[in-house]
Amino acid sequence: MSGPSSPLIENYLREAGFWHVTTIGRGCKLDPKLISALIERWRPKTHIFHLPCGECIITSEDVQLQLRLLVEGSALTESVQSANWGAICYDLLGMILDNIYGGRIEIGWLRNIFLKPENSLTEVVRIRYARAYILEMIGGYLILDLSRNLIHLRWLLKLVDFRAAGEFC
Repeated sequence: MSGPSSPLIENYLREAGFWHVTTIGRGCKLDPKLISALIERWRPKTHIFHLPCGECIITSEDVQLQLRLLVEGSALTESVQSANWGAICYDLLGMILDNIYGGRIEIGWLRNIFLKPENSLTEVVRIRYARAYILEMIGGYLILDLSRNLIHLRWLLKLVDFRAAGEFC
C-alpha cells in the first residue's frame, strides 16, 4: 500500500479530499545534499529553518498550496477516548488487531494486511482499503507519531464518511 494508490479506491480518495496527496512525489527526484542541508538548518523546537538569508517557516498556506489539503473548515481538536479500539478496527477495517498501543496501531500492519485491492472486491472491502490507505498517508507522512511507526486510530474515526472527512482541515 505504500506505493501509488489503486484506481479501485481513487473515487473514495477524491471524496475524502486525499487524492492529490497520493500523487505527491511521483516522478520527483530527491536531492540528498539539499535534504541534508535542510535537516541541518531545521530547529524542531520552533519548527523554523535557519538559513543564511533569514528564517523560513512552513505555514498552513504552504500546506494548502503543496498538498491541496484544506486549511479552512472544521479543525480536529478534540481528544478521542475509546475503550474498544478493536471493535472500531473491525467495524471500519474489517479486521481485529491484537496489538493496539493506547489507541495506536503499527503502520506496518496496515501495509501488510492491505497490500493491493483486487478487482473482484466488494464495495465494502474497497472502502476499507481506502480507509487503510488514507490512514497510512496520515501516519506515514502527514501527521507523524514520534515513534514514526504508529498511527492513532482517532483518525480512522474521521473516515467513517468520506464526504465529511473532506470537510476537515
